[in-house]
Amino acid sequence: MNGYEKTGVLSLNDIRVPSENQLRKGVAIIECVQEIPCNPCAAICPVNAISMKDINSIPIVDFDKCTGCGKCVSICPGLAIFVVKTVDNSKALVTLPYEFLPIPKTGDKVKALNRWGEICGDAEVVRVNMLGKTTVVTIRVDKKLAMEVRNIRV
Repeated sequence: MNGYEKTGVLSLNDIRVPSENQLRKGVAIIECVQEIPCNPCAAICPVNAISMKDINSIPIVDFDKCTGCGKCVSICPGLAIFVVKTVDNSKALVTLPYEFLPIPKTGDKVKALNRWGEICGDAEVVRVNMLGKTTVVTIRVDKKLAMEVRNIRV
């Protein structure tokens, strides 16, 4: 049994992690581990960077093809896709789905939450988009938190 099957929370060991070079350009990180019939992320990707063996397979991102456009973030019904981009040696941008109220505004200071829902640092909202029915928020965080932050508290 995997760790997440016991705890209900993924760790970095449970997902594919891009290289530092790939993170510098910004790429989608898929944290989907359920083999269920679902493929909107693969269908919406404009550069065919997300592939699946079949409708029940876990989606795989080709980090070299991915442009980090974020279309997959808003379409994932499981809220399991994030875009991570390192900005410099100290900061990173994390784009995440957000389905709570109040909706943050650009410039807001928010608390960054890890996969457990615990506060792991501070963040600044740099962009808010309503794509379809899901609000997509991009935050600036310390680079060391880029692969840990998966939600925010306004």
